[in-house]
Amino acid sequence: MFSDLSDKLNDIFKKIKSKGVITEGDLSNALKEVKFALLEADVNYKVVKDFINGIKDELKGKELEKSLTPGQIIIEAVHKKLTEILGGEASTFSITETPFIIMLVGLQGSGKTTTAAKLAKYVRSKGRQPLLVACDIYRPAAIKQLEVLGKQINIPAFSEKNKKPENIAFNALRFAKENGKDVIIIDTAGRLHIDDELMEELKRIKEKINPQEILFVADAMIGQEAVNVAKIFNEKIAITGSIFTKLDGDARGGAALSIMKVVGKPIKFAGVGEKISDFELFYPDRIASRILGMGDVLTLIEKVRETESEKEAKELAKKLKKQQFTLEDFLNQLKKIQKMGSIAKIIGMIPGLNKVKIDDEETFNKEIKHIEAIILSMTKEEKQNYKILNASRKRRIAKGSGTRVSDVNRLIKQFVEMQKLMKGMNKSKALNLMKKLGING
Repeated sequence: MFSDLSDKLNDIFKKIKSKGVITEGDLSNALKEVKFALLEADVNYKVVKDFINGIKDELKGKELEKSLTPGQIIIEAVHKKLTEILGGEASTFSITETPFIIMLVGLQGSGKTTTAAKLAKYVRSKGRQPLLVACDIYRPAAIKQLEVLGKQINIPAFSEKNKKPENIAFNALRFAKENGKDVIIIDTAGRLHIDDELMEELKRIKEKINPQEILFVADAMIGQEAVNVAKIFNEKIAITGSIFTKLDGDARGGAALSIMKVVGKPIKFAGVGEKISDFELFYPDRIASRILGMGDVLTLIEKVRETESEKEAKELAKKLKKQQFTLEDFLNQLKKIQKMGSIAKIIGMIPGLNKVKIDDEETFNKEIKHIEAIILSMTKEEKQNYKILNASRKRRIAKGSGTRVSDVNRLIKQFVEMQKLMKGMNKSKALNLMKKLGING
C-alpha cells in the first residue's frame, strides 16, 4: 500500500544521506518534499502540518551541521513522528471479562464478514473460544457467507431467522454462556452510505448487549472517505478502534496515516490479503519502518514462528551452527516461505531487500516446484552432499525430474550461494538470530 510514498521518501533521504554536511536550507527543502509526498499520498492536510512541525521540534537544538550522521538523525526523527501519527504503540484489547463482546461496524463492502472470521481465527490462536454471530439480516447470502467461513476455520456461527438484529445478538450472548464461548464477534449490517436507520439499529444492538469493543472496519482503498465515515460512526456510537482491510492493496495509504489523529481512535488490526490467515496486529512502529524502507524483521520472525515448530527451529539452528545445511533443508525453507504468504511481502520485510520487485508470484511458485522435483529425484547421499553430483548423476536427476541438466546446475549454484550466506554469519549474528526466534543456544 505505501510503496509510492516509500519510494518518494527514500529518494528524499538518499539525497540527504549523500551530503556530508546538511544546512538549514537543505533541511527546509527536504521537509518541503516530505510534506508534498504525504499530501500526494492522500494524508489529511492538518495531520501533515502537525507532522512537519513535530519533526522541526524534534530536530530543534540538534547541530546537524556538526554531526557525523546528519541524514540518519533526520530519518530517525521522521520515523519517530510517523510512528506517533500511526498511533504510537500497538493497541489490541485485553479480555478482562467473559464473554467478551466485539461488535464490527462499517459500510457495506468494507469486508466486515471476512474480517469477523479473520478476527475469530486470531482470537482462537490466543487460546480463546470465539463465537461468530450473524446480525446482517439484509444483505443476500451474508449469513451463509459467515457460516461457510466459520466452517473453514472450525468456529461456530450463530444465526436466527425472522428476528431483529439486536435480539439475535442478545440470544447469541446466552448461547455463548451455555456453550463455553468466551469471545463473541458480531457481524453487523452495513449500507452503501451512512443513514439514520443503520445508526439506530447499531445503537439498539449496542444497548442490548453492551459490547466491550466496537471496531470500525474500513476498506483502505477508499482513502480519506474512510476517515470521514469513521468520524461519523465514532460520533454516533463511540467506536473503540478500527480495522483496515486491503492494506496489501495499491491505495496511497493516506487514510491509515490520518485516522488516528483525525478520529482519535487507534487502528488495532489490518487485513493484509485474501486468506483468513492474512490478518495481523497493527504495529505503528513496524509500519513506519516499512514506509521508510527499514524492513520489518519482527513481523517476519513472527511469521516464521507460525510456520515452524520450536523443535524444527532448534534443529535448523543447530545445523546452521555446525554448518550442516543440506539440499533437503534448503527445500524445506523454501516451502516454509511459500506458506508464509506472498514472497513480495516477505522480501519487503527484509532490510536492504525491500526495494526488490517480484513481478510474477506464479513464476516463483513454479520455480519451487522445479526445485522440489530435482531434489526428490536425488538419492539420500546426494541430498546430504551435493559435491558428489558428477555429470552422469546430474543427467539421471534431470531425466527423473523432467528438467534439464542446466536446471540442476542452477539449483546447485543457488544452494552454494545460500550455504555461503550461512557460513558468512558470524557467531554473534547466529546467536542473535536464535535469540529472536526464541531458541536457547
